[in-house]
Amino acid sequence: MFSYEEIQKYNETDIHIYKYIISNIDKIQYMTIRELAKEIRVSTSTILRFCNKNNFEKYSDFKCAVKKEMVLQNPYPPMEDLQEISNFFARANSSAFEEKLLFAINVLRKADMIIFIGMGSSGTLAKYGARYFSNMGHFAIGLEDALYPIETFRWKNTVVIAFSESGETERLIEAINQFKKQKCCVLSITNSPLSTLAKLSDWNFSYNLNTKRINGGYNGTTQIPVIFVIECLAKRI
Repeated sequence: MFSYEEIQKYNETDIHIYKYIISNIDKIQYMTIRELAKEIRVSTSTILRFCNKNNFEKYSDFKCAVKKEMVLQNPYPPMEDLQEISNFFARANSSAFEEKLLFAINVLRKADMIIFIGMGSSGTLAKYGARYFSNMGHFAIGLEDALYPIETFRWKNTVVIAFSESGETERLIEAINQFKKQKCCVLSITNSPLSTLAKLSDWNFSYNLNTKRINGGYNGTTQIPVIFVIECLAKRI
């Protein structure tokens, strides 16, 4: 209904109208031009100009097109992976999610040193976490493996954020035990709250998605929730 070429020509007011229509398309077919203008807080002539820009001579023609669009909308349910992510964000859009972050936020605010650690793809997330925290003005270090002489670590008031989808990576767990011996506060993000890493941690966030193994056993579980939590923490401390 709205072509890419048409949207490219929109001004700021057109974009405002477009966003409202897309978000409320099921209501538009029942609204008069005055009701729509009042809802968006523009004049009826502005609505009519918007219709004209989209090749509709009258508002009634535009409403007819909206009705047809409703009929033609994809009847298929979302793909499984999209539905899973949608469910996660639905859970995250709550006061319970914010409350869950509070402990981690408080200890991170007081930390003198923040260390991210993970192995494999989780090591990549550790580097991303450190980079994103640094972008937000919080000095952080990312370790992509666990082979460091942690027993010689002497920095006080350090918070370690560990990543592992399974929560059972042996070398990572050994490293976390070493950090705990050095009195570091350990936060972790895993897929399961029942994993060894989750149980060892002072705080754990578990995203509880379906584990996917592909190409002979490689981990294909989505890491979108991990990135989301990293950015939420960075923005809140």
